[in-house]
Amino acid sequence: MDILSVSFLLFLIGLLAVYYLVPKRWQWIVLLVASLGFYAMGGVLSLLWPCLTAVTIWAAARAIGRDAAAQKDWLKAHKADCTKEEKDRYKAKAKARRRRILVLALVFNFGILCAFKYVHFLLAQLNTAAGWFGCAIEDRVSWVVPLGISFYTFQATGYLLDVYWGRVEAERSVWRVLLFTSFFPQITQGPISTYADLGRELFAEHTFSYHEAVWGAERLIWGFFKKMVVANTLSGMVGRVFADFSGYTGPAALLGALCYSAQIYADFSGYMDIMCGLCQMLGIRLTENFERPYFSKSVAEYWRRWHISLGAWFKNYLYYPIAVSRWNQKLGKTAKKRLGKAFGNYLPATLALVLVWLTTGLWHGASWAYIAWGGVNGLFIIFSMWMEGPYDRLKQALHIREQSRAWRLFQVVRTFLLVTLIKVLPEVGTLADGFGLIGRIFTGGLSRDPYRLIPFVQKLSELWTVLFGVGLMLLVSLVQRKEPFRDYLARRVPYGVRIMIFAALFFLILYLGVPASGGGGFLYAQF
Repeated sequence: MDILSVSFLLFLIGLLAVYYLVPKRWQWIVLLVASLGFYAMGGVLSLLWPCLTAVTIWAAARAIGRDAAAQKDWLKAHKADCTKEEKDRYKAKAKARRRRILVLALVFNFGILCAFKYVHFLLAQLNTAAGWFGCAIEDRVSWVVPLGISFYTFQATGYLLDVYWGRVEAERSVWRVLLFTSFFPQITQGPISTYADLGRELFAEHTFSYHEAVWGAERLIWGFFKKMVVANTLSGMVGRVFADFSGYTGPAALLGALCYSAQIYADFSGYMDIMCGLCQMLGIRLTENFERPYFSKSVAEYWRRWHISLGAWFKNYLYYPIAVSRWNQKLGKTAKKRLGKAFGNYLPATLALVLVWLTTGLWHGASWAYIAWGGVNGLFIIFSMWMEGPYDRLKQALHIREQSRAWRLFQVVRTFLLVTLIKVLPEVGTLADGFGLIGRIFTGGLSRDPYRLIPFVQKLSELWTVLFGVGLMLLVSLVQRKEPFRDYLARRVPYGVRIMIFAALFFLILYLGVPASGGGGFLYAQF
């Protein structure tokens, strides 16, 4: 179902009515039916894959939970008549059993993910290698990637790992696990939530709140404005630059890249606002996925504030397990002895970051461009970590005050320009195209004609729409540095004026957003 459609609004109205009319203990069942129905609208067969993931993860979690409970009971029953060595042997065997169940479930589900997302990429690499020997491999795979497979696979995997590590109890009901993995507001673009957080919200009983409903509707309107008015208008402008960047001057190419940064933020955060607003109307709190990322002072900080839930998933389920693993720590100790204390201290974290960022690149897309994009992000973060000491000494030598406004502004502008250049690497086309656009920015020359600065703007109305929309998003972000914007409105703006503000946004969505709907669907849905 297209979220930017009248059918979605009718679906939402019907869901809200049924959700609050049924007995509260059935509300989660209404959400399950709505989620499966939402998914089935993309094809009934597409329901197979999230259901298969949910069932296998549920079964594996139950088996791990039962084994852990049996171990606890056995140790309690044999507390007095077993030696420490016997208990350790029993625990080692039990842990090995649980690990086998975990690995089997992970291989099965990540195997499905890899088969759908990466088979064409793998066949292309094999075909390239076969070409060296005068052979060719025909790619006849034609299956369609299931909606949201990256998101629900990661979310389900996080739940299974939490059960394995004893962070949460294994859920008895397979239907509850199915709702957790297929909850429709987050299935296509996240956020990626933990079972402890989202499960508490999904299975609680919610009473209708006029205040929450109004605030949810306001956030819904704000999200539609960001996507339909700002992102979709920018989409056409960015597309013209990316399609023929060699025909533009350096400043024009740079403006195209900056417009893409604004577009992807308005697009992705707009989706989050729509879904968080929808869930707030249902009494459910979703994990926030953005915290003013373009105000970051470093690439590492930017990734702590952009797509927060994905970063948290990689940190909790990939980075930490690798960084503190026995082999990695042993490698770090060996490096300390042979290459120095500082090198040994940084090595485990560096190796973990390399694996995390290469995986992050692959998660975003099956191409060398995305792998390079992930590698470049990781390289900047790793370099900053290694150079932290010399960097601090240089600032002291230059008498730079860390808290001065000028220095913080410099850091913010530097980071924004840096992440903008990194962003375009996989988005222009091939990796060579991405580097080509960056090269054009620095070698494209200048022009004395002011119009040559924005030749990708076809209509003056596009320019005014973008300036107004981006300016409004910037204003909201500046206010949010101190307090939530709607708290600010509630405290400073009369109720009637607030209604007029959101009515004006709604009018702009109809007047400017609907004609710009050719800007396409949500960008992050492809991941």
